[in-house]
Amino acid sequence: MALPRSPRRRAAVLGACATALVAGGLATPSAAAPGASTGSPPDPAPVSPCADPAAVLTVEESRLGLPLPGGGEPASQRFVRAAGFEGLVADFTERLCAAGSAQEAGDLVRASGQELWDTAVARAQGRVESGTIDRYDDRPLYWARTAMSAAVRSLDAGWIENPLQRQGLLHLLDRTSRGISSVSWSDEEPDATRVVISGFDTYSLDSSLRNSNPSGASALQLDGRTVDTPEGPVTVEAVVLPVNYTDFDQGVVEDAFGPVLRTGEERADMIMTISQTGRGRMDVEQWAANARGGSPDNNRNQQFGPVSRPSHWPQPFDSPEWIETTLPYEAMIAAGTGPWPVQLNDGICEWPAGTWPDPAALVCADDPSPGSTAGSGPGGSYLSNESMYRSNRLRTGLQAWDVPGGHLHVSALEYPADESVLTDPAFEADRAAVVDQTVALVTAAGAAVRADRPGSAS
Repeated sequence: MALPRSPRRRAAVLGACATALVAGGLATPSAAAPGASTGSPPDPAPVSPCADPAAVLTVEESRLGLPLPGGGEPASQRFVRAAGFEGLVADFTERLCAAGSAQEAGDLVRASGQELWDTAVARAQGRVESGTIDRYDDRPLYWARTAMSAAVRSLDAGWIENPLQRQGLLHLLDRTSRGISSVSWSDEEPDATRVVISGFDTYSLDSSLRNSNPSGASALQLDGRTVDTPEGPVTVEAVVLPVNYTDFDQGVVEDAFGPVLRTGEERADMIMTISQTGRGRMDVEQWAANARGGSPDNNRNQQFGPVSRPSHWPQPFDSPEWIETTLPYEAMIAAGTGPWPVQLNDGICEWPAGTWPDPAALVCADDPSPGSTAGSGPGGSYLSNESMYRSNRLRTGLQAWDVPGGHLHVSALEYPADESVLTDPAFEADRAAVVDQTVALVTAAGAAVRADRPGSAS
């Protein structure tokens, strides 16, 4: 049985707003995302009264005014309202406009970002009832955060004397609304095995604005929960990572996992990064590669080459080309979860020693060869691979040898045939099945780690 954590701070009970105000509709995007609309022009999104009309939004923020195919209300507003988050976003925008100093704005952003995260977790776990959309839905959190980010980025306030102040506000909002600032362990189960996981935001939004990410939905289901297992209690803390190379370069993965990999009272017993893979499979990745590439990120950036090194966290002197999982994958496979098969996924691409970057020398094999240069891991070279690589490179840098770590790829989803609808019962059942199996796999891994602890009764 899973025991919910008491909220770290008051979970907002979201009242209905007379008019839904999504602050993200602050600017009209210069170009619609491919496939985003095939009908009439979108309804104009509400405009913040304190927005600078010359503000340049990110690509992610510029999607806030786009509708689903068929036109009409922006998809972002539909998701935010469907979860009952419109009051929270509107209140944030109004109070941000009224802030009279950097200190006041900072306090507001910090509190509101944490409130958004806490409310999303409480709603996902059934402790707060709001809106009409399925509680497993991860998309309202993404769109509400993006709307709040756009409000901060476009804020026209006389007290902003330096652009670094705005960047500080954006950083506070990002870390609090992703759960990164609030990873902490409950006093109610001091002997519980401690697990920290990460999921991801939705992505590939140029293909469809209604994309969901079951890894992010799993993070919302697991954050703060203590699960009873035959080996004893397992407590999980969770964060949701962005799908952006720039955020990774600035150390968002290390900021999420670093505090629980240090020696001390906050140390975790296991870490696991989680993301979405192909349909109908659950893969424990055997290797992480020191390589980045793959599709463009949510801001349409694309990167190739080795994984960058953040300046504010310790790293091995030389970044390893390959890092092998230390997750208890045998126990995860043996747990008998369903509906999808679980396997240890091998298979890498590399340049054998001394051949990089000769394109003709690139080869693929089950496992790396000595001295090779990484091309891609079994899970590819996108940000999912990079989340495993960064978190476990940091684990090495902090000498947390006794903390198992690795990556779980979970099944992709099947969406409603009608592209103008947000959801339907079949889609919700499919996502719940993937998320519930993910929760079961995290639980099985935590139980296996607990069973292997020195002095364990099992």
